[in-house]
Amino acid sequence: MLILEAVNLKKYYGDRLIISTNDLKIRRGDKIGIVGENGAGKTTLLNILSGETDADTGVIKRYCSAAYIKQFSDENVNMQGKLFKEFGVNYKFDCQKASGGERAKLSIAAELSKNSSLLLADEPTSNLDYKSIKVLKEKLSKIETIVLISHDRDFMDTLCNKIIEIRNGKLFFYEGNYSFYKKQKDLRIKRQKMEYEEYIEEKIRLEKATRDVQSKSKSMKKTPKRMGNSEARLHKRAVNEKKKKLDAAVKGIKSRIEKLQVKEKPDKILKVKIDFSLTNPPQNKIIMSSSNFYFKYNRNEIFHNAKFKVYNGMKTAVVGDNGSGKTTLLNLINMQDKQIYTVPKAVIGYFHQNFEDLDFDKTVLQNVMVSSIQGESCVRTILARLLIFGDAVHKKVGILSGGEKIKVSFAKLFASKANVLLLDEPTNYLDMQSIEALEDFLRSYEGTVLFVSHDRAFINSIADRLLILENEKITEFEGNLKEFEKNKKVSKNQENMYIEKSILQMKLTEIVSRMSLKDCDREALDKEYQCIAKQLNKM
Repeated sequence: MLILEAVNLKKYYGDRLIISTNDLKIRRGDKIGIVGENGAGKTTLLNILSGETDADTGVIKRYCSAAYIKQFSDENVNMQGKLFKEFGVNYKFDCQKASGGERAKLSIAAELSKNSSLLLADEPTSNLDYKSIKVLKEKLSKIETIVLISHDRDFMDTLCNKIIEIRNGKLFFYEGNYSFYKKQKDLRIKRQKMEYEEYIEEKIRLEKATRDVQSKSKSMKKTPKRMGNSEARLHKRAVNEKKKKLDAAVKGIKSRIEKLQVKEKPDKILKVKIDFSLTNPPQNKIIMSSSNFYFKYNRNEIFHNAKFKVYNGMKTAVVGDNGSGKTTLLNLINMQDKQIYTVPKAVIGYFHQNFEDLDFDKTVLQNVMVSSIQGESCVRTILARLLIFGDAVHKKVGILSGGEKIKVSFAKLFASKANVLLLDEPTNYLDMQSIEALEDFLRSYEGTVLFVSHDRAFINSIADRLLILENEKITEFEGNLKEFEKNKKVSKNQENMYIEKSILQMKLTEIVSRMSLKDCDREALDKEYQCIAKQLNKM
């Protein structure tokens, strides 16, 4: 059943065409994920579909009510506290003093309470902890029709059955979840590369054939001077006929070159060669540690007798619920709290999303170069790896989108003298392509990385170790989040098995005691004993 239709839709920002689609249909049961680069028009499309923004041309027909979870919403909402409780929020809190996570939960709970037939959602997982994302997944899985933007690939994989990619203003449709879309896109890029190589190879072959024929034509012998008139005329005629044929062949080959279907050259993935030795990196096995760590905030104890270690060259994810102290830990490390020992050679670079390190009046390249210990060529390659290409490096930072500013901050950090990176929610507001580029970069980074992220796919891709913040303590784990959860499940199963074995052993003891009684049914008890003994042997 059709619930929304957009026909001949166009939206411009100045002279730039942001959105163009002839026919967009949303049917009941569609769970659509929208992907595209930063600034591609993802939020603009949602705003148009919701009626928040008007398209310049086209018609939108809505056949149902729609709720809209916005990325940045300061709307005051009055509602019952049931959904707040499910998201772990005290619904009596002061909206103005609420954290980013609490505000996000407020907006989500308010829109979900409308029970609309269609839900539009713009980055609904931003600032949410793992428990809240799990609750949100459960809630959204029960909603029949959804159109959402998210940089959380695990979230998109779980919920979506269709993907719309916005590329150069046009909409491209894919059946399946994000992983299926990614495979299809990778195949398209691979095919594009192969077709381009075949095109270049054929073009080179035909151009060589042209040169060979032209050379043959030019080398045709002129009529010898000693030849008689009759013979000379015959020779000249033969030569002219041959030249005519060769010239026709050249013309034919050139025509074939012109008719070759031009293939677009795919973007080349550049390799970054950072001279990490310039950062004078520490050689210690352990970069920082604390064995007796306390911290309070407004009488609330965040850490109590906590201990942790950060190992050299490893990528460590800090995980835990909202309010467990993840960002607090990064801040205390950055401020060189006396309770945390850091080796002298460790130079800390801290990424957070307030853009304090950027000069908005200077260009991208100027911003990065001002603190860089790497050469300009290396800096340009770093920027290119983060999808800031060519003349874009000469743009003023002030005119960039939030996602683009984040990438400049990363480039500035990677090119600096820092050899220990602290990253607080590095994937927020980045598009999928930029997140994957950042992952590639961090995997090859030689230094130490300590990061906070709610993006499960990002953690699983990058992390070697985890610091798990829970109940005012810090637990260390070797591996990523997926491995931790698998290990936790195994441990839980082992614990359950231990309990089951204990119960069965107690039953055996009880049977032995009963067998000592005079009026017992020994045959029945013996049968029961053998049955329980078999169960224990299987364990």
